Amino acid sequence: MNRQESTRSVPDGRSDYARFVPISTRWMDNDVYGHVNNVVYYSFFDTAVNQFLIEEGVLDIAQGGVIGLVVQSACEYFAPLRFPGLVEAGLRVAATNTSSVHYEIGLFSPGSERTAARGRFVHVYVDRVARRPQPLSAELRSAIASLQRTVRESDRLSAAPVG
Repeated sequence: MNRQESTRSVPDGRSDYARFVPISTRWMDNDVYGHVNNVVYYSFFDTAVNQFLIEEGVLDIAQGGVIGLVVQSACEYFAPLRFPGLVEAGLRVAATNTSSVHYEIGLFSPGSERTAARGRFVHVYVDRVARRPQPLSAELRSAIASLQRTVRESDRLSAAPVG
């Protein structure tokens, strides 16, 4: 086994995520290869996180004083998604800091037990006008507590000291 093969990620399972948000694919999401184009996955991440925040009542997109700005995102692809269809976006929170939240999103085809893609999406919460970081509100911390990632066995093993 070469180095690249030994470090390749594996898809997550549904039980690795705390909450699911359904998202419909659209005609324009497909590319010429017959599957959802890779850039659309980032739109799915944005939609899932913000839909959760709006449903929890901690994000007012029109008049809220604090907004989340994306400062980092990434995606690993495992299987194609297609139109027409539904995407089930699993949400979890890997970490929080004073003014930021590190969300992880798993995109699933309906009925699939493994992620088609896994993404990372980091929001820094800032004052809407000044664009300066703001501490996470108690309401936001409470809402995201339900998404806190539990440590999986594979995480414990990879974090175990060597030697």
